[in-house]
Amino acid sequence: MSTEKKTAQLPRHLSFGWLVAVLGGQMANALEEELKGLDLNITLWPTLFALWEEEGLSQAELATRCQTANYTTTRVIDALEKLELVERRKHPTSRRSYQIFLTQKGRELEAPCATIATTVNDRFLSALTDDERQQMLTLISKIIAAKNEYALPEG
Repeated sequence: MSTEKKTAQLPRHLSFGWLVAVLGGQMANALEEELKGLDLNITLWPTLFALWEEEGLSQAELATRCQTANYTTTRVIDALEKLELVERRKHPTSRRSYQIFLTQKGRELEAPCATIATTVNDRFLSALTDDERQQMLTLISKIIAAKNEYALPEG
């Protein structure tokens, strides 16, 4: 039996996946902490964000845009309904589907949440120049679009 220690092919500090996971976790924790002030949490964030972009989406469309499983999206919508931030409305052309709309209370959260998100993003991107920030967003968007069926919007 060999006593040689196997080494990883790539150290963590040079692994794109590891770095993205660490950064994502740190950013999610920072955003979660800020959202607490509005009685929200990070699990609600992707759905709210998608609805601020476009209301009237079906649960399936929300799941795709938020990159979550349908059952997760159902739970999030249920939680948002309990908080009176969204409402389900029967789909006009599908008897089995509902569209999800923000309530007035849900719409009113967009501005303070956008401020929070911008502040968190700026804090994490503060070491980069404006050109580096744009390049980072462009490159990550390109990777995501190449690996997903849901293409991110331009801009």
